[in-house]
Amino acid sequence: MVRIKRKTLEAIIEAARNTYPEEFIALLGSRGSGAIDEFILLPSVYGTTFSSIRLDLLPYTANAKGSVHSHPGPYARPSKQDLAAFKAMGEIHLIIAYPFSFENSKAFDAEGKQLEIELVE
Repeated sequence: MVRIKRKTLEAIIEAARNTYPEEFIALLGSRGSGAIDEFILLPSVYGTTFSSIRLDLLPYTANAKGSVHSHPGPYARPSKQDLAAFKAMGEIHLIIAYPFSFENSKAFDAEGKQLEIELVE
């Protein structure tokens, strides 16, 4: 199960909407609460069928737990490229699919197994 603060997921959804029709990408962070409570923006390239992020610019003080990216289409299933990236970017990964809502948000582990999302205040 992935615990994520409601306001954090709302902010991620808004970022995905603002980036549409291109894919949004960021890292997920936790400042010790046990729940995902921030997303970390790094220099990135957003495209209509891909996104990439400059992991080499992640500050050593960042507490990154995984990644989040959007899919401009209606499916929040990881692609082969997503699964390869998951292994390099931590243990928790979110995909937010169009039209970008709580219902279209899916969580996965580094192997691509879907995890339940628990929203916390």
